[in-house]
Amino acid sequence: MFPRYQTQGFILKTEDRGEANQILTIFTKDFGKLEILAKAIRKIKSKLRGGTREFCLSEIEFIQGKTYKTLTDASLIENFNNLRKDLRRLKIAYQIAELLDNLIKGQEKDEKIWDLLNEIFEKLNNPQLPITSCQLLYYYFLWNFLSILGYKLQLYSCPICQKKLSPEKLYFSPKEGGVVDFNCFRKVKNGQKIETDVIKILRIFLKKDWLTLSKLKIETLNKKLLKSISQNYLLYVFGETR
Repeated sequence: MFPRYQTQGFILKTEDRGEANQILTIFTKDFGKLEILAKAIRKIKSKLRGGTREFCLSEIEFIQGKTYKTLTDASLIENFNNLRKDLRRLKIAYQIAELLDNLIKGQEKDEKIWDLLNEIFEKLNNPQLPITSCQLLYYYFLWNFLSILGYKLQLYSCPICQKKLSPEKLYFSPKEGGVVDFNCFRKVKNGQKIETDVIKILRIFLKKDWLTLSKLKIETLNKKLLKSISQNYLLYVFGETR
């Protein structure tokens, strides 16, 4: 008799297998990221279909076989309908799911990531969320997610000399894990120039102060810089550019 487990989970990805099966990538409350086989789920009469759509939160039950996990039940908790109605919100959900799937390799419970996912999906589903804030919400997830994984930025003092940063020529260095001052940058010659406004935005991200973030009017140049910094840091640490 194979052991049976029950937990809640966010359906992050579905991948068709064979004529009617799917492999579900699910981030669960009690086990972390799992890949679970859902047999015959693509058949119209499958009782599991309602609780296994991408970006829904469900109560799931599965058994652990010799080689893989098999889904035995799925009950929908939250469908996040507002998220699904808007392509821009849906795009952010796909970006977040892909990032999480790429960077989490093993099965391990993580309450902080679970809580962050809950927060992000609730915000994305909020009809009062301005569309202009959607991309900002992705970066909010990204930098807090990286911090949970152990890659928190050093934004208040130079990671090389440890001196407190002052608003002068400053540089973002993925290799050093934060913002370095001009003197240290001349020595290591590694990094890109960063504006103080972008540093302030990164600090607000890591404080998880969404109320302040949602009220910011970010200039186009700083948006481009934020995107560049995010891509470069992912590329350096993980070999990812998403």
